[in-house]
Order: sequence, then C-alpha cells, then structure tokens
Amino acid sequence: MRNPMQSRRTPPGPGQESVWDYPRPPRVERTTMVIEVWFGGQVIVSTDSAVRVLETSHPPVYYLPLADFAPGVLVPVEGTTHCEFKGAASYFDVVAGSTRSPRGAWTYPSPVRGYEDLASRAAIYPSRMERCTVDGETVQAQEGDFYGGWVTGAIVGPFKGGTGTWGW
Repeated sequence: MRNPMQSRRTPPGPGQESVWDYPRPPRVERTTMVIEVWFGGQVIVSTDSAVRVLETSHPPVYYLPLADFAPGVLVPVEGTTHCEFKGAASYFDVVAGSTRSPRGAWTYPSPVRGYEDLASRAAIYPSRMERCTVDGETVQAQEGDFYGGWVTGAIVGPFKGGTGTWGW
C-alpha cells in the first residue's frame, strides 16, 4: 500500500536521493564517504569504512566500525530494544572527557540474516553529539528522538520522525 506522504515527496535533484526511493525492509550498503563525529570537544570517530542503512521515509543511519572509535568512548549499558528487521539492539553511553550522552549509540551484536554487517559497528544519534559530518558536510539530525537518521543536502524527504509522522 502506498503511503499518502509519498505524494508530497520532494523530487530529488542532481546528485540527490529521495528517502521515498529507499526500500522496506531496509537495505545495508557500504560507503567510503568519510564519517566523523565530534563529542566532548574531540573527534571520537573518523572512518571511511561505514555502512549505511536505507529505509523508506528515513534519512540514512550510518553504522561505524567499533574498532574506529577512540578507546573508552563507547560504554555498554543495560537494556535492549527490538527492530522488526535487524533484531535486538544494545546500547552505549558515549563518553568523552567529562561529557556523557546516555544511550547515545547502539549496535546489533547478533543481527538477523541480511544485516550481518551491523554486528561489528555502532550507530550514533547525531542529535546527541556536538557535530557529525559526511564527507565534510555537517549533518542535521532526523527529527524526533527515536530513529537517528543523518540528513545531508544529498537527501530529500519528507522524513519520518517528527511530530505527526509516527503512523507513516
């Protein structure tokens, strides 16, 4: 069934992608774009070995290799959630110096088949960091506090996550 919001879809321009062209269930794809995250006044991760998860109506979520994070930045915490596609997620507090973001990152340590590339990676909520970039472009956080998508000039919506979009 077609989502009524797709009729309000922003047509992508040259070099852009529409989140309405992303699949459901989501697709995982590797990227060599340089992803950097600043927190606590420092770069806590810089990598060109990320994967991004693309799902209908959502900006991409970048999953960064655990090995590329600065030592001690990701502190495992109790509690899990469940994604209908990827399986059980575990969480990290993100810590840099005296700055802490409770449950600011998550991972799928044992994802379901098709999402194995996520097992050795963590995603970051950009809204909880000082700055996140994709190939040098500062991202905007996806609205809401649940999905964690990264909005850049290369992505057009409308995006799920904000007020009134829960049922999309």
